[in-house]
Amino acid sequence: MNLDRTPAQTAAEAAAGIRALNHRTLQQGEGWQYPGDAYNVVGNLSEAVAGLPQAIEQITRLITDLSETGHLRSDKNTLDGDLAAVLDGLDAARHATHQVGKALRQAHAGLGPLGYRG
Repeated sequence: MNLDRTPAQTAAEAAAGIRALNHRTLQQGEGWQYPGDAYNVVGNLSEAVAGLPQAIEQITRLITDLSETGHLRSDKNTLDGDLAAVLDGLDAARHATHQVGKALRQAHAGLGPLGYRG
């Protein structure tokens, strides 16, 4: 983990990691051929998703603080509507991450007893 990066750079690295994962899981091959491989990937995805509510809450706090201190403006001159859209979207995303996390934990538990039959 590199704490010298900005939050935007760190989020870009996470997005790049997901793109790489999507590319790497297109076909079976080294590191992607056994149920245990899927178990490990799902476990790591579950861990990643578990951190999203905190990140979303901290983004919400930043935007709320900037709004409350008068440091926000809108290029469209629609600040109230834009701010409401941001906060509603972040709240919906935070709730959705809980559902995604629950589903990934369920899949991870189901993958646990699975093995490869050669």
